[in-house]
Amino acid sequence: MDNALRELYQEVILDHSRHPRHYGAMEGASHKADGYNPLCGDRVTIYLKLGDDGRVADIAFEGKGCAISQASASMMTDLLKGRTREDAEKLMEGFLHLVKGEDAPGLSDDDRETLEVMGGISEFPMRVKCATLAWHTYKNAVEEGAT
Repeated sequence: MDNALRELYQEVILDHSRHPRHYGAMEGASHKADGYNPLCGDRVTIYLKLGDDGRVADIAFEGKGCAISQASASMMTDLLKGRTREDAEKLMEGFLHLVKGEDAPGLSDDDRETLEVMGGISEFPMRVKCATLAWHTYKNAVEEGAT
């Protein structure tokens, strides 16, 4: 990855961590889950409202942690709002491949472009858990977090 691209990616991550999208507790959430990374202390709570059609009608998060964990949560909420559970699963699978430095063939070009910002994390294996915390917590909220 060239330096100009690396700097752009760092700017996007810093922007999302300093100005997170969809941040705050959600009243009337149908699903909720808490995530914690004991290795570094990152914490995240994911709030969801799932529509009758299986779409993520609304999503929000709260958390404390490093810039990567908070930026990843912010980006995830932007991407998942309005998506079906199946689309969200594809995005999560693609994201998990990208942060491990692997190819993610199932992603659309637009989703790949958005998520590639986090692809550089594969160079820092200890930070992969930071980047994936919100995504795993989202999955837990959908599967087990009905309120």
